[in-house]
Amino acid sequence: MLECLNFLRGAELGWLSVTVRLVVAVLCGGIIGIERERKRRPAGFRTHILICLGAAMTTLTSQYLVFQGHTTDMARLGAQVIAGIGFIGAGTIIITKRRQVKGLTTAAGLWTAAVVGLCCGAGYIEGAVITTAVVMLAELVLARLEYFIVSNARTSNMYVEYTDNSNLGTIVDTIKKSGGYIIDLEITKNAAEGRNPCAVFSLQTPRKVSMQALMTKIAKLEGVVSVEEL
Repeated sequence: MLECLNFLRGAELGWLSVTVRLVVAVLCGGIIGIERERKRRPAGFRTHILICLGAAMTTLTSQYLVFQGHTTDMARLGAQVIAGIGFIGAGTIIITKRRQVKGLTTAAGLWTAAVVGLCCGAGYIEGAVITTAVVMLAELVLARLEYFIVSNARTSNMYVEYTDNSNLGTIVDTIKKSGGYIIDLEITKNAAEGRNPCAVFSLQTPRKVSMQALMTKIAKLEGVVSVEEL
């Protein structure tokens, strides 16, 4: 195994060495991307494969130029990949009308896939494989831990859309009577704009009060259009 890895890091870029590096890049990128694809994210299986493969080819090209006798910094092209992948990642990040930020995990996955590709191109196969395994651990196992922590958190944000500004007082009273404490209140729309007004509440609730039960109670109030936890 060690002899095989040392062969891949050898000075000569033969057909076998290049093929193995690119195949590993495709596999690693595909493994990272398939989890995003399963969750219907904008950047999924093929996108991660192409980014990882392109990054691997970038490192191989740098090595090829050096081996051909060109005076160049072998790490320069790879550095441009790390910086440039931010533009693609930024395209997956969106801010919804409810002030929710979505796509951060996908953007981070794309950046990681690019770095894994650079590892594959450099022949650092064990680093690429271990990183891919850790990424999958974070996505599949640690994501459940994150959900458990968030679901048991006493502080949360709630988005409420209502028909008239006069409904806001009723909503505030309901929250207080239910045992909730309003840390902050941001009115994002006003009835004067010709649309339903809405507000974002930063709440702190006691352990005996369920956030879901509080949202259900507010949703039943007259004039409330929608309620959503952010």
